[in-house]
Amino acid sequence: MEWETIFKEIHAQHDFSNLKSKLEIDYETKTIFPKREDIYNAFKFTPFDNVKVVIVGQDPYHGVNQAHGLAFSVKDGNKTPPSLRNMYQELESDLKIKRTTPELTGWAKEGVLLLNNVLTVEEKKANAHKNYGWQVFTSEVIRAISEYKTHVVFILWGSHAQKLLPLIDQTKHHVILNVHPSPLSAYRGFFGSKPYSETNAYLMKHNISPINWAREDIS
Repeated sequence: MEWETIFKEIHAQHDFSNLKSKLEIDYETKTIFPKREDIYNAFKFTPFDNVKVVIVGQDPYHGVNQAHGLAFSVKDGNKTPPSLRNMYQELESDLKIKRTTPELTGWAKEGVLLLNNVLTVEEKKANAHKNYGWQVFTSEVIRAISEYKTHVVFILWGSHAQKLLPLIDQTKHHVILNVHPSPLSAYRGFFGSKPYSETNAYLMKHNISPINWAREDIS
């Protein structure tokens, strides 16, 4: 199956005309991230058949030249954001892997769908598009992955991501629940949780090749 098929199913069930019209106006009159051509990069770099892991973020970074369509990822050349820095700290503790770039295109190409709940944002205004209707679309994406695939690892960090839990069939998928890696919450259980090795152990148990968390492709 391909994302195009999934998207057609979703659009047949929901009306996104209001979302589209708002985005058209905003991209013409305001500074919106990511660039239009990067909005769906998570699906571009991780084809449906390649999805092994889903990591859910909230909305894109709202600084200049940061967001490029992958949750938690910023373009190479930027400073590593605080949450991602904590993710890398746990990765090094868990698997002794030390990453040098804040761009996660390599993970996406490994089969990690880096999906934000909301796919666009206005400059310097976090959550500016939280009421635009993106969550309807991204929730249906999660539902489709759960329905059409088996043995996917869903990593839901923080209460925002965990609202998607009812959409996931836990009889055929694995869910990792924890606090968000943000500096505000990481010390409440994120550090020491070993999500990367847990993910790979589950995949290998089901004869699926593990994720190379060290992969550092640049888009």
